[in-house]
Amino acid sequence: MLEKIEKNGDIKKLNIIEQKELANEIRNYILDVVSKNGGHLASNLGIVELTIALHTVFDLPKDKIVWDVGHQSYVHKILTGRKDKLKTIRKLDGLAGFPKTNESETDCFNTGHSSTSISAALGMARARDIKGEDNNVIAVIGDGALTGGMALEALNDAGCSKARLTVILNDNEMSISKNIGGINMLLSKLRTKRGYTKSNISGKKIISKIPVIGKPFVKIVQRLKRSIKQLIIPKMYFEDIGFRYLGPVDGHNIEELERMLKITKQLDGPVLLHVLTKKGKGYKIAEENPDKFHGTGPFDIETGKPTKQKDKDYSKVFGDKLIEMANKNNNIVAITAAMRDGTGLKEFSQKFPDRFFDVGIAEQHAICLAAGMAKEGIIPVVPLYSSFYQRAYDQVIHDIAIQKLPVIMCVDRAGIVGQDRRNSPRNIRYGFF
Repeated sequence: MLEKIEKNGDIKKLNIIEQKELANEIRNYILDVVSKNGGHLASNLGIVELTIALHTVFDLPKDKIVWDVGHQSYVHKILTGRKDKLKTIRKLDGLAGFPKTNESETDCFNTGHSSTSISAALGMARARDIKGEDNNVIAVIGDGALTGGMALEALNDAGCSKARLTVILNDNEMSISKNIGGINMLLSKLRTKRGYTKSNISGKKIISKIPVIGKPFVKIVQRLKRSIKQLIIPKMYFEDIGFRYLGPVDGHNIEELERMLKITKQLDGPVLLHVLTKKGKGYKIAEENPDKFHGTGPFDIETGKPTKQKDKDYSKVFGDKLIEMANKNNNIVAITAAMRDGTGLKEFSQKFPDRFFDVGIAEQHAICLAAGMAKEGIIPVVPLYSSFYQRAYDQVIHDIAIQKLPVIMCVDRAGIVGQDRRNSPRNIRYGFF
């Protein structure tokens, strides 16, 4: 089936059986390429069926799909005429690892940082309405990205906008590390709705078949159900702020995904489709270690082990030194923005769980949180990737520097970058200052 995908739109020629076969072939192809070149693996394996469904139901480039972060766009690139170029990923002048508007007209917006898709998509939807056009606009955002304040600001605006916009929540319970916080707790409750929905549909079908009284009884129960639904399913946050909430739906069931996506096209106003996926789907080693295979170098497919052993890097040196210092000073704490492993804090979090704080993808909050702790005599250490510090410049200046607060800010991934990362916002790497 993969040989039939040469250009954008070819996916529409396949029937459902062929689409399922294509999904398996795409997984194997991505696995083969990333095992040789390195790249983002687990996120792309988890979004195969959803991407196939999106390209089947919508018409690109007329319709716009904004991929939040964008590291999960490999499947999208395969389906839009860049299948062979995927082999050049992380090579000199190779295919970008993220959406690039100058690479394809089907990449409607450059992404690389988290939590931007809803804002951009809402802007596109409003522009469409001003121009009197009728295309669809879709934002695909992971549950981890919802901890970013910008995503919540955009949801707040979109909910009251009445703009025709679809937000697809790709819920795999992971960002890079395991998701944490109140948003994750909310989504855990919403996931329980799936079992309720299945039993609800089954019961409705059975009762409706009862002669004479069946259908009237169903209507009475439906009215009653609306009143007591809150006792079974927590009121959806998304509905409360103005979205039409659909789901949760199995993110690996192409038929169901296509059915739900077609429904979103028929609805006015903002719609949120909650899709449940598994990061690393189809490759057991990645399924069991999704954080390790979020972004990876070349590895052996059979064992999952790197083909090149990495030397002790700056992140590891930093983490070991911080543990040494924390053993001597109980006031030292560590703060991360969903990058515990990437910034060398894994062992610290295990050794000092009460002095470790993962705030999720929320760099602004992380820095201001550190400022508040420092004001009260605690010594916060905040390692962030260099490019992600961009999001906290205001807090660095206003909340720390002006008040002269002793916050230790460590910059990870600062230095010369290689491979395809020049194409992403993470363009400085490995080092501290």
